[in-house]
Amino acid sequence: MSPYLAKVRAKLGPDLLMMPSVCGCVFDDEGRLLLALHGDGGLWAAPGGAVDPDERPQEAVRRELREELGIDVRVRGLIGVYGGPEFRVRYPNGHECAYMIAVYGCALVSGTPTPDDDEIREARWVREDELAGLPTTSWTPLVMPEVFAWWRAQAS
Repeated sequence: MSPYLAKVRAKLGPDLLMMPSVCGCVFDDEGRLLLALHGDGGLWAAPGGAVDPDERPQEAVRRELREELGIDVRVRGLIGVYGGPEFRVRYPNGHECAYMIAVYGCALVSGTPTPDDDEIREARWVREDELAGLPTTSWTPLVMPEVFAWWRAQAS
């Protein structure tokens, strides 16, 4: 949790917080997507996180992927901005967040995806047809078809 978010939570408590966030959809040359197993709920999703005050969303996605997986990425484009009831989360500590996520398509520039063992427990490259076999966040099935469609359009 960032120092800013810790201050907000100290005032707000566990009540619902609207959270601007980003997600980095990194593809390899084979069209596989990098997914991360998140430690807070044991669910797979593309890596990302909250946007800090005065931070540009593209900078936030690069920072999050560097912090969580030790990789540097180039942001190739905005895939879309998503929100709604599927993006609401209640954490084990009782904190509730409603995320609005800017999803970016990214390319790996350097590094090997290595989980930070804090927020991320595992990382793997997956094909679109492998997603259904993984326990994912409630928003992943809504967003990933558009993510893979974006990748196919970029690759052609």
